[in-house]
Amino acid sequence: MKEDYLIKVTGIQEIDGESDKVEIITSGTLMHRDGRFLIKYTERDNDDPRIAIDNSVLVNGSSQVTVIRNIGVESRLILEKGRRHQCIYTTIAGDLSVGVYTDYIKNTLKEGIGGKLSLKYSLDFNAGLVSNNELHITITKKEV
Repeated sequence: MKEDYLIKVTGIQEIDGESDKVEIITSGTLMHRDGRFLIKYTERDNDDPRIAIDNSVLVNGSSQVTVIRNIGVESRLILEKGRRHQCIYTTIAGDLSVGVYTDYIKNTLKEGIGGKLSLKYSLDFNAGLVSNNELHITITKKEV
């Protein structure tokens, strides 16, 4: 897999009025097929850089995004504008069933160029709000 894109991922999470922002910049790929994009990149665990987290983001226009994180076990979040999905999120403590409601998806990705993907969604557990979240992925083609 040729990593020919620079990928900047910014995650913002708000819990009980407290906001936390995480940002990574890494190399990755952007593929386009049948009107959908696939973004792939690897991030390193902050506490143990030997641990690699493989991420895949499947973008279907501006209506649906699936985020898959693999750290030995796979977690999958389905984000669909205006809909709530029940997803299984795997942690080291075990599997959690969480509700995901997507407020918006903004997609300006272009084949061979890059662009930006922005999402705003909330997570709930046992019908109680856990967090409000934003995910922004900016992709730029590396210069040769």
